[in-house]
Amino acid sequence: MIDKIYHPYVQPLEQELEIRLLQQNNQSGIADNTRLYRLAYGRSLSDRLFIEAYLVGQGSSSESLDLQSIEMEIKWQLTEQGEYWADWGVLAELSKGIGNNIYEASIGLIAEKEFGHWSGTTNFIIEQEWGSGIDDELESVFSLQTRYRYSQTLEPGIEFYAGQNSIGVGPVLMGQAKLVGPKKLKWEAGVIFGLDSKSPDTSVRLLFEYEF
Repeated sequence: MIDKIYHPYVQPLEQELEIRLLQQNNQSGIADNTRLYRLAYGRSLSDRLFIEAYLVGQGSSSESLDLQSIEMEIKWQLTEQGEYWADWGVLAELSKGIGNNIYEASIGLIAEKEFGHWSGTTNFIIEQEWGSGIDDELESVFSLQTRYRYSQTLEPGIEFYAGQNSIGVGPVLMGQAKLVGPKKLKWEAGVIFGLDSKSPDTSVRLLFEYEF
């Protein structure tokens, strides 16, 4: 799925509130202008572990917004930044549908490498879905982000996604504003264009994250 690309780092004593929006247009078998919303609260448990809980809602041009699932996510920073040729992390997630017995579990590897002002990040995630009334499915998703650290407030980049139901590439802008003390407001905005007939023509993604 086209969504947030994760970085491997965990900051000790950090808490965050996060809002994400994904809108996809013109995908075969999916209602037009499908919108996926995520509202989350997360906090670090140590200098290596971060846990986050999500409420996930979905709506479209023909369907009202409904709560679809709840999710729990854990990120584990495996290496210190700069310790090896790349920085590594692991991501694990479990979700349950609302009003049904559909579950999804995933586990993935995160890698990030800096080249001067450039930074490259990859996520490789394996997902398993099971439950009542659906076929058990095992899927893999690969995503790549390359960004240029122009300044703290503006980092342009390019993202690529490849999964069972979509392949896409497109530009993204991201940045952060430092607030009082350790508080920060981070943002991301991107437009991903589908590369095959199974993919949505366009996917617009937005993210706002308040760290405190």
